[in-house]
Amino acid sequence: MKKIETCEKNGFNEERMSNFLVHDSPYMKVLSFNFRGGQDLPIHSHDIDGQLCLVVIEGKGQFLGKDGSTSSAKPGDVLISDISEPHGLRASTDMRVLVTIAPPI
Repeated sequence: MKKIETCEKNGFNEERMSNFLVHDSPYMKVLSFNFRGGQDLPIHSHDIDGQLCLVVIEGKGQFLGKDGSTSSAKPGDVLISDISEPHGLRASTDMRVLVTIAPPI
């Protein structure tokens, strides 16, 4: 078993989103993303097979999708999609988000 204290390992950056590689294996990749209010992860996609899971740990914002669609993002919300589907995130307040990619890219 492995325990990682992501809130202690990954701080906030005033200029851009902060990320930290929590775990990487042949089966999955786990990343911690921290956003200051107003920061974002622009809409993008990956030309591979696999799935993506975003879990909001703290803060509020919006999940961003293809064609400009948005969905609220608050603590406890989970977004699951194919990794090839366009996705992004915009923080309204300081946010902590845990991302799992399987299989890892």
